Amino acid sequence: MKHIPSVSGTAAVLHPTAMGSSRRGPNAKHLVGLLLVGVVLAVLPMVLGYGGGQSWVRLANFALLYAMLAVGLNIVVGFAGLLDLGYIAFYAAGAYLYALLASPHFGLHLPFWVILPLGTLVACLFGVMLGAPTLKLRGDYLAIVTLGFGEIIRIFMNNLDAPVNITNGPQGINRVEPLTVGDFSFARTETILGIRLTGPEKYYYLLVVLVIVIMALCMRLQKSRIGRAWEAVREDEIAANAMGINTRNVKLLAFAMGASFGGLAGGLFAAMQRFVSPDSFSLLESISVLSMVVLGGIGHVPGVVLGAILLAVLPEVLRTVVVPAQEMMFGSVVLDPEGIRMMIFGVAMVAVMLLRPAGLWPSPVRKRELKAMAEDNEGGKA
Repeated sequence: MKHIPSVSGTAAVLHPTAMGSSRRGPNAKHLVGLLLVGVVLAVLPMVLGYGGGQSWVRLANFALLYAMLAVGLNIVVGFAGLLDLGYIAFYAAGAYLYALLASPHFGLHLPFWVILPLGTLVACLFGVMLGAPTLKLRGDYLAIVTLGFGEIIRIFMNNLDAPVNITNGPQGINRVEPLTVGDFSFARTETILGIRLTGPEKYYYLLVVLVIVIMALCMRLQKSRIGRAWEAVREDEIAANAMGINTRNVKLLAFAMGASFGGLAGGLFAAMQRFVSPDSFSLLESISVLSMVVLGGIGHVPGVVLGAILLAVLPEVLRTVVVPAQEMMFGSVVLDPEGIRMMIFGVAMVAVMLLRPAGLWPSPVRKRELKAMAEDNEGGKA
């Protein structure tokens, strides 16, 4: 017997107190755990810089950027249940806006505290533009439309170099300015309070703060009235509409909120890299971000962040291991390291999906849903 969400089930989503839920404050174990996590995050860039060089600190920065993207996509896919394969387009919008307004390309050099909010707003508008025509689409049809939207944005960025050179085409935009506050630049190595901090290390601490703020915001949003409305639409849109939820506005808000985080991450990416090109915003990037959401635990913010960090770091770790392993075993590089890395990556993804279909760190609600579906399937077979 198939498990079908009902109006009463949607009402329970909207009013969790009806199920007898109670709030418990953090206990001593949670506080100690948070303290240990804070200490690890504080010393991590110094350990990475000392043991592996600044390249590993930059890798940590990109993992944090992917965490921001995954949390934003989780609002659309995890909270509202809308499959989006073109999410990287909002990332590109934020990155290119920052590059155009903070580089010699147009001779504009606006401060970052103007460009980043503006990029977030533009990406938010792009999200509404994508969501408005697709309100009646779901599942595979919505995925195809969003995939096309992402590719259209990439192709536009690749071809808007004639007759007026706006994006500089496939060559991209270079000499993008880093984040600066007066004489303080995030790109220079400086000594602060007796501690020597390189450019990547300063970006790391900024990204850590932003990721924590975004996680807290999304977790509070999930427990709010809007978050419960998203979950109701995800479970059964018809039942949610019958309960009085304006499903159109709720879905548009999900697209807009998710896109805004992508635009913010794109601006930070342009400032860190100081170069943007269409190659950084391919379909593979959208699929990678979606894989991070699914792998970590769809709908669970901490799980999504875990999935983003793992999928951003592990492929690079495998890249450094594959070549030395072949030289030790065969005396030379026999197989393409990139191919082996992607093969191992794919096998690991398949294994995780078979053994942990709810993700590495699923939400309690998702675990209960899967358990109920398994019980229904066993009952139907009996």
